[in-house]
Amino acid sequence: MSNVPVYDDDKILPVTEITVEEGAGYVKDDVRVDVHTNLYDGVQRNMEQRHMQMIALAGTLGTGLFLGSGKTIAHGGPVGSLLAFILTGSIAYSMMVCVGEMAVYAPISGGYIHYIERWLNPSVGFAVGWQVCFQYCLFLPSEIIAASILISYWDTTFNNAHQAAYMIALMVGAAAINFFGVRWFGESEFFFAFIKIALVVGLIIAGLVVDLGGGPNHDRLGFRYWKDPGAFAEYHFSGNLGKFLGFFTNLLQAAGSFSGIESIAVAAAEVKNPRVALTKAIKRLFWRITIFYVLLIFIVGLLVPFNDSSLLQSTGTAASSPFVIAFKRAGIKVLPSIINAAVLTSAFSAASSLMYSVSRMLYGLSLRGYAPRFFSKTTKKGLPIFSLCFVTIFYALSFMTLSKGASTVLNWLSNLNALIGFITWGTIAITYLRFKKGLEAQGIDRKGLHYYSRFQPWPAYWVIFWSGIIIIFNGWEVFTKGSWDGSNFVIAYITIPVFSILILGYWLVKRPKHLKIDELDMYSNIPSDEEVTYEEPPPKNWGVKVVNFLFT
Repeated sequence: MSNVPVYDDDKILPVTEITVEEGAGYVKDDVRVDVHTNLYDGVQRNMEQRHMQMIALAGTLGTGLFLGSGKTIAHGGPVGSLLAFILTGSIAYSMMVCVGEMAVYAPISGGYIHYIERWLNPSVGFAVGWQVCFQYCLFLPSEIIAASILISYWDTTFNNAHQAAYMIALMVGAAAINFFGVRWFGESEFFFAFIKIALVVGLIIAGLVVDLGGGPNHDRLGFRYWKDPGAFAEYHFSGNLGKFLGFFTNLLQAAGSFSGIESIAVAAAEVKNPRVALTKAIKRLFWRITIFYVLLIFIVGLLVPFNDSSLLQSTGTAASSPFVIAFKRAGIKVLPSIINAAVLTSAFSAASSLMYSVSRMLYGLSLRGYAPRFFSKTTKKGLPIFSLCFVTIFYALSFMTLSKGASTVLNWLSNLNALIGFITWGTIAITYLRFKKGLEAQGIDRKGLHYYSRFQPWPAYWVIFWSGIIIIFNGWEVFTKGSWDGSNFVIAYITIPVFSILILGYWLVKRPKHLKIDELDMYSNIPSDEEVTYEEPPPKNWGVKVVNFLFT
């Protein structure tokens, strides 16, 4: 037996409760609402609002932005790269507006995977859930490898033995943070996010100083490189076609920097006062994207010409950063080590954050019968212990980098997941459209919710349009003259048939009913305001007051 709240049409607060048998449902306004069974949520709300705000601000900033921006400039030029980040940022923001509205309405385990299963189709939720879990599990070793290589910046005798030792230490550290509980995870992410923010602000300020001639060599760059060699790089083809392709290619590179931004919805089930915390996080997202991504790539384009061969080096350390290249030429010697240390914390943070996200996704899948039941088991403190143990196993794939052949396989597998992000974003937007229509069909006024976007459904349409374009045309390089490569073609498009097979397979086995708009379950297992509201205790000293002012 399970207790299911029944909601008034115009309010979020429950007005009565009824008891239904497991596997049954109830009828509301002549519409049968199926009750999600076995949804006892064992996780606990131990994450503070400031944790959520910092994770939203800088949780996904990583090596892709700090080290990969040089390759972006080389492919698209300063303006081509800037436009790519602006466009990708607009897609990411529009997607977050969609997932944010759903997460504030239903701050429960499973995050956007559950929303897709509940309001779009169970088969699609199953497919997205397992694809994202697969993607994150393969990214886990990649972040550990990246962090170990960053350490090599200071290790003059770096070899396989040293790298193995570094990776073991990093794995133990990242796993320990997660096994200690969500409070420890939140505190660590708060600390690492603060370092990332300090790094971004420092790079922007230092970049402007160097650009304006404030470096030791006093060379004022201004917009010199926008004129020579130019604002746009030509990629594969000459003329405007080559400039456009350089810009288009950078969309995937930029998307990699935004990867995982939607994961803050996964933490909704473990944060105190989630409706308030998530609303603040979504509203601040525009400024995060503008300052941390767009402004940073703008500064990069001022400092280094796109035809500089140093931009395409792949050392994996701070030596690959365009900022380091520019600062060295300006005569600044101390910054490279500082940047490398800060980027190292970003890679370590990414490994810990991915472990948290995928363990909670696996836990959410298990709650709904999409994964083995034991993955939904939690400790008395709300830790999904078996999900965490399973995810930890994937850290071991990091050792594949010690073998040349195995390293190639690992990189190939990681590249297979490049488009899963856009598949996920597009699916979230489609789910939102169904969610919005479901609210309207059942008489729930969106304007009465804690958070809603007045511009909807246009942000959802924007995400769907561009996700479709990028998914279809991302492998264009394979079809250029003399560039055909079977493995590259597979990497570019294998996610599409895999996604389709997962959907079809689940439908053939389970035959779930595709609900009409007025049949969507907008009520069951969604906590009331009274159940999740949390009054922050008054600050004990001036330091806590400053933290609360800045981050809550």
